[in-house]
Amino acid sequence: MPQSTTPQSATTHADAAGRTAGIFRDDIANLTAADILPQDAAQARLLGRVWSDAAGGPCPVLVAGDRVYDLSALSPTLSGVIERSDLAARVATPSEHPDIGSVDDYLSGRSGTLLPPADLQAVKAAGVTFADSMLERVIEEQAKGDPTRALDVRKQLAPVLGDNLRGIEAGSAKAAEVKRLLQDLGLWSQYLEVGIGPDAEIFTKSQPMSSVGVGARVGIHPMSQWNNPEPEVVLSVRSDGQIVGATLGNDVNLRDVEGRSALLLGKAKDNNASCSIGPFIRLFDANFTIEQLKQVEVSLSVVGTDGFEMTGVSPMAAISRSPESLAGQLLNRNHQYPDGALLFLGTMFAPVKDRRGVGQGFTHEIGDRVEISSPLLGRLVNVVDRSDACPPWQFGLSALFQNLAKRGAFSSSSANA
Repeated sequence: MPQSTTPQSATTHADAAGRTAGIFRDDIANLTAADILPQDAAQARLLGRVWSDAAGGPCPVLVAGDRVYDLSALSPTLSGVIERSDLAARVATPSEHPDIGSVDDYLSGRSGTLLPPADLQAVKAAGVTFADSMLERVIEEQAKGDPTRALDVRKQLAPVLGDNLRGIEAGSAKAAEVKRLLQDLGLWSQYLEVGIGPDAEIFTKSQPMSSVGVGARVGIHPMSQWNNPEPEVVLSVRSDGQIVGATLGNDVNLRDVEGRSALLLGKAKDNNASCSIGPFIRLFDANFTIEQLKQVEVSLSVVGTDGFEMTGVSPMAAISRSPESLAGQLLNRNHQYPDGALLFLGTMFAPVKDRRGVGQGFTHEIGDRVEISSPLLGRLVNVVDRSDACPPWQFGLSALFQNLAKRGAFSSSSANA
């Protein structure tokens, strides 16, 4: 439904957030808290953002159980909340903060809109961090972005690359040995360089404030005929490098565009509504540790209006670089992010199930429902559309600060933006 057709009475709060309440509800009808919260939500500490109709703008929130608590007194921005050194203590007792409704109130639009858990943070991504996705990136490169050639290239490369990459640790002596072998065979690739070499690929996925969240549409550039979801774990990293928690993300990818040239990575990755994050950042604590995160499994489900279905599971244990290593390559003495960062950790999903014809593999169709889930992190649900048909991104940093200033958010002495 184009944004211009949505009744003005239904769009007031969500237009300001960059998408309409009407589109939000029409895309994912009847989505409830039980659908998106972690299985152990009662003991999880979840950070997020909502557009509050009562407040007249976006608010950082704590979700405990299925209740939503306003953290604006700690900071008017979520990034500011995360930067607080006393964060753990300040979220230990949710009732210390104003209760502004239930998760269902924001999913249904009764009190506002659920937003992605990102505002001022840089949104970055690590690429080629799983052996299976390494193979598929090389296939894209060899096929020059042509999905009709992918099957033949896969048959040629899989027996050689698959055996050599399985279980390898990036940057290790074994990885250097494999590199020499593949170079001798003429099979070395720029994707293998960042996949098993000492330096990870870290790129900008999208701009601060441009991500979409649970229930929103995700965008595929209309030029693309070969694309896929990339379900990933996303780290929340503070400006001092501390990893404070994690969430889920969809690093929507245009395989044909990147396959034509790696220099088109920006066009393949950063388009309107092409970055989805959520539903909430789960903070590390006694009930959820980074060691548990390393063992989570991320599930993917794609259901099309054409009856097509695809599912899969990605174990974090198969990653070739640790989350700490990737976070260290993101943020260090040479790279600072004073408002913190969200870091996609990469995916092992590169779907090959045929959809449009034998040997052509998977590509999205408009209307696909994409669900990315993990028991400890919840479920991120979106519907696929063209990026030029998704609501335009209009609420950026200037709009955010104008809104906060109008609401008097900077007048409180406790504000720590």
